[in-house]
Amino acid sequence: DEDTCMVDVARFFLQFTADESCGKCTPCREGTYEMLELLDRIVDGNGTMEDIETLEKLARVISKTALCGLGQTAPNPVLSTLRYFRDEYEAHVKEKRCPAKSCKALIAYRIDPAKCTGCTACARACPTGAISGEVRKVHTIDQEKCIKCGSCFEVCRFDAVEKLDAVEVTANT
Repeated sequence: DEDTCMVDVARFFLQFTADESCGKCTPCREGTYEMLELLDRIVDGNGTMEDIETLEKLARVISKTALCGLGQTAPNPVLSTLRYFRDEYEAHVKEKRCPAKSCKALIAYRIDPAKCTGCTACARACPTGAISGEVRKVHTIDQEKCIKCGSCFEVCRFDAVEKLDAVEVTANT
């Protein structure tokens, strides 16, 4: 659905295959880890368009040269997501945002002052003490302390906590 980042899905499956590789052949042993590093960079907002192209080329080489079925199919999630969801990869790279708002490095949480009732539920749920405010007064999130765990988002009964693109929050502060 719209809350699932396809770049992260590809990374999840590639992590599994990289962990399961027997290490016998170089394409699978080295190639999957190189692909994983590229996906990590993209998900962290540090990827480039060249990383996407390298990822695609590497995936094709690995699928053609690996010795076993695991290695030959390991790149499939990456190739499929690149084929059908390339726009999500490009959003991560060009716009430094995750369309699904699920990649921690590319999101931020903010409290909407118009909706906040000052119930303190978010502040009590925050494991790092990033949320401050008095009872029955508008609360705020210290972006430096926030670890983007989403606890505040989950407990807010008033929909006052918003999940935004990190660039949106940075631009507004």
